[in-house]
Amino acid sequence: MGTPFELLQTDSVTSARRGRLTTLHGVIETPIFMPVGTQGTVKSLTPQHLRELGAQIILGNTYHLNLRPGSELVRELGGLHKFMGWDGPILTDSGGFQVFSLAKLRDIREDGVAFASHLDGAKLFLGPREVMGIQQNLGSDIAMVLDECPPWPCERDACATAVARSYKWAQQCRQIATDSGFLGAGHHVFAIVQGSTFDDLRREAAESLAALDFPGYAVGGVSVGEPEPEMLKQVAATTPHMPANKPRYAMGLGTPPQLLKMVALGVDMFDCVLPTRVARNGLVFTPDGPINLRNEQFRADPRPIVEGLDNYTCRNFSRAYLRHLTVAGEMLSGTLLTIHNLHFFLDLMAQARAHIESGDYGAWHLAWVQRYEAGAAARRA
Repeated sequence: MGTPFELLQTDSVTSARRGRLTTLHGVIETPIFMPVGTQGTVKSLTPQHLRELGAQIILGNTYHLNLRPGSELVRELGGLHKFMGWDGPILTDSGGFQVFSLAKLRDIREDGVAFASHLDGAKLFLGPREVMGIQQNLGSDIAMVLDECPPWPCERDACATAVARSYKWAQQCRQIATDSGFLGAGHHVFAIVQGSTFDDLRREAAESLAALDFPGYAVGGVSVGEPEPEMLKQVAATTPHMPANKPRYAMGLGTPPQLLKMVALGVDMFDCVLPTRVARNGLVFTPDGPINLRNEQFRADPRPIVEGLDNYTCRNFSRAYLRHLTVAGEMLSGTLLTIHNLHFFLDLMAQARAHIESGDYGAWHLAWVQRYEAGAAARRA
């Protein structure tokens, strides 16, 4: 099975890649950051906000959307794109991370995962057929396979079992997507490479999944509690064994420097709740590290969050006003700070694409990370 992914350029110093992925609802230029809309909404923003920010693709979550409002209802109302008023591409996670994060409410079996709903305790089962059926109901442009995400730290035997089970489920998801016509209709299905901190298990998982010829591949099981050096080590151990002609997606991370470091390792796609979550608490990103607008030092600061950054928040409002909204608990604070943070992440990826194209990504990203981390360290001192 082919994939409409074009690898346009590779950096000569790092493994950074400039690519283009075509989906049913539009073309995605990579590297790219994907805002998270777990419940069918990116918190505090409208689809129009997202378009103005330059978002190319957003995320929804199979587990949560199936609980509420239900994937069959979404299908009856025209699919997730129409339901939420977003006409761009949508990637949906399979619910595999909930297998990890809701450990006290679930039972992993060979045929899938039995859950107790975190909403009302109702019994729920997610196997490959259920996961693919839900994502077909939603009309996902990119559907993720069901996988088992091992915790950190993890014993080798338990990790090997999770890798084997994830491979079996990936096989089944791919077959179901083929038999149902989901793949044939132009939707994509991405496999997920697990393996925790064991390089040989990650290589084994990546190579066995590559043989199944999925349209795309994800690095899973990172940012689950391990320190950053270990996280980057896991990504570095995985990407060389992923197909070069398919998009590579690092799931659920990270900070701005982490994104640039992982682009240098050959990752094309990212998502994370970080920029939206911290915005609701007054934390915003700058090239010199994050700042907390609740701090008294910004009470009379007339400057925008970032001089010259072309988003609605930075064009129109001072740090002083944004601090006032945040301290006063006004809802507008969450919207304006989320606009800024998401634009900061999206603009960073646009800069990364430009520097890969110009051939100086290696030097540029090192200088960018050094400035950001130096500023963050100075604020902590």
